[in-house]
Amino acid sequence: MSRTTLLIGGNSGIGLATARLLLERGDQVIAAARNPGPLAQLGIPVQPFDAMEPVAFELPPVIDSLVYLPGTISLKPFHRLTAEDFLRDFQVNCLGAVNAVQAALPSLKAAPSASIVLFSTVAVAQGMPFHASIAAAKGAVEGLTRSLAAEFAPKIRVNAIAPTLTDTPLASPLLNSDPKREAAAKRHPLQRIGDPDELAAIVGFLLSDASRGFSGQILHPDGGLSSLRLFS
Repeated sequence: MSRTTLLIGGNSGIGLATARLLLERGDQVIAAARNPGPLAQLGIPVQPFDAMEPVAFELPPVIDSLVYLPGTISLKPFHRLTAEDFLRDFQVNCLGAVNAVQAALPSLKAAPSASIVLFSTVAVAQGMPFHASIAAAKGAVEGLTRSLAAEFAPKIRVNAIAPTLTDTPLASPLLNSDPKREAAAKRHPLQRIGDPDELAAIVGFLLSDASRGFSGQILHPDGGLSSLRLFS
């Protein structure tokens, strides 16, 4: 049965891969993003949305799922982080998601069952230097995920994905040379970084009936980084 999914963001990386996957399986996709971009080129209607200045947007009476994709990568030594850095990361990653979910909630509640997918980062579960601001913001997203999952049960499921560094335009400054890519891969027990299409497949799973037993979960497709220690 065809579903209607609202993508917040999604003009590149994991979001664009998700849009393509959902369209390929026959779902209806609508979006809200800073600009129409590649989503519009796929024939997806795109409304304006800026996580830093969130505004209300028009939605169908019923939608089956919401995926919130905007994110940041602010890697600085702690002594160089400003209050503005923390506030920006929190606004884009957490408060933007709050605004999107609140705006979509009436349409999600009108569906027979619905699914919300948010994004965290491996840096919440695995302490990493220079990640204080983004880890704090994404830690709030994980708390939000569990709280909303409890509040919206049983009709709306809420889960989050906490990937490792993934080959997306957002991460390009960290992966813009072969030595950087090789070093990043070697930090993982599975010796690889994240792939947008693989993460899109996880999103697709969480939006499908196959994941009806999942809510309040933080999935960790992170190459084993948060859970494995290999002897050298």
